[in-house]
Amino acid sequence: MAAGERYGRRVKQHVRFCTAPDGVRLAYAVHGSGPPLVKVATWLSHLQLDWESPVWRHWVQWLGERHTLVRYDERGCGLSDSNIGDPSVEVWVSDLETVVDAVGLERFALLGVSQGAAIAVAYAARYPDRVSDLVLYGGYARGRRGRGQDEEEDAIVGAIRAGWKTPNPAFRSVFGALFLPGGTPEQIAWYENLLWRTTTAEAATRLFRARGGMNVCDLAPLVRARTLVMHAGDDRVVPVEEGRLLATLIPDARFVLLESANHILLENEPAWDVFLSEIGEFLGTGTKPGPPVAVTDLSVRELEVLELVSQGLTNEAIAGRLRLSVRTVERHLTNVYVKLGVSGKAGRAAAAALFVQGH
Repeated sequence: MAAGERYGRRVKQHVRFCTAPDGVRLAYAVHGSGPPLVKVATWLSHLQLDWESPVWRHWVQWLGERHTLVRYDERGCGLSDSNIGDPSVEVWVSDLETVVDAVGLERFALLGVSQGAAIAVAYAARYPDRVSDLVLYGGYARGRRGRGQDEEEDAIVGAIRAGWKTPNPAFRSVFGALFLPGGTPEQIAWYENLLWRTTTAEAATRLFRARGGMNVCDLAPLVRARTLVMHAGDDRVVPVEEGRLLATLIPDARFVLLESANHILLENEPAWDVFLSEIGEFLGTGTKPGPPVAVTDLSVRELEVLELVSQGLTNEAIAGRLRLSVRTVERHLTNVYVKLGVSGKAGRAAAAALFVQGH
């Protein structure tokens, strides 16, 4: 079954930018409708390429059909600034905070995949009032050096330095074999091509080394959010024992073992359907919602206000553009939120996403 048939009509994502405390510009995208879900950035993402890829497309589409999905490219990758600074757990948690503040989220579910799981754990431990639910897949609490895989880390860094952008894909093929052992030739080729298109060899090396030294074992017991941990039993990137350890460290976390060897779950494997069932049941969004609210039901003035919201303008800027008072703009937005069935700070992002979909 084609992705478009399985997940329905494709929607548009709206890409914006925000600036971290150290001046690094971060790219983030919002699409879909429903309760907010933030996906922590993973190593080597690209908002535009992932949107069309045979490896990540089904993740993006399914989650966006049931949630207002927020994704972002980490520093040094994709559409974000190439400047990395000094990557660390502290920096990555700060970047996540910068993105959710830019979107205007107050409380939300958090999805951490692979190394993003450690950042999600650190964020949830630090901001317990903001994270309602925590979903972790293929993750770990300690990096390669913390689990005695120093030689493997050195070998992978050697492959990065030797052949990141060379015409010969032999050096990059190690990543396809590790991350997607069950992938088709198209999926593996796409993934290996992504590597050098999203960042430089120097940046990839620094990010990879920084990941290897992460350790959130002391923070995991502080997590208070409901937590679901899933892991592929034959994962070649992160051993399944690390997933079990993560679930053991987080109070009352539920652990689900998936029958797969793929670090990135693929659309046509049985483990993907189990993953969808588990996350849907856990977050209460397993049933696909009905047709989205039509923004054409809004008044002309409400549509004008919502269009400017989708462009990232503040209420004050909208008032100046339309020659209205700020109070009038706020009243129009309140009416929009009621009609579209959204509320709170997340309502602004959800309403903007609905406008983008309808236009």
